[in-house]
Amino acid sequence: MFRVLSFGIAVFFASFAWAENPRETLEADRLIAPEEADLSRFLWVNRLVIVFAEAENDPRFMEQIELLAERPQDLLARDVKIVLDSDPTANNALRTLFRPRGFMLMLVGKDGQVYLRKPLPWTVREISRSIDKLPQRQQEMRDRRDTTN
Repeated sequence: MFRVLSFGIAVFFASFAWAENPRETLEADRLIAPEEADLSRFLWVNRLVIVFAEAENDPRFMEQIELLAERPQDLLARDVKIVLDSDPTANNALRTLFRPRGFMLMLVGKDGQVYLRKPLPWTVREISRSIDKLPQRQQEMRDRRDTTN
């Protein structure tokens, strides 16, 4: 009983330390700088979740980062890379191409098509469900099932 309680307390405090800067959790392997996010580089390799905002301290932007950091393994399983762009003065290719106004969450498929544009933060679960409905993802899941049988 004492071990379970100790483990629970440790997880509780670790979650606070982890929530201090969720961006660090994303930066480990999934985060792409807006300047490096040339769509052709990711074509047929990765899906992109792009988050635009007008400022780093936009509450929706900060909430979206926290939501993405909660379940990074789900994004990893779906070959997702994340682009966070909170500098409207930087005239990068993504801002020129998509012309965001304020906060915007986007999902770009492996084929380079935009499948989702949302003006509000979404959970990883919602994003994952949208990805799982895409034809390319359906094919990936069928191929994976066929190789395991």
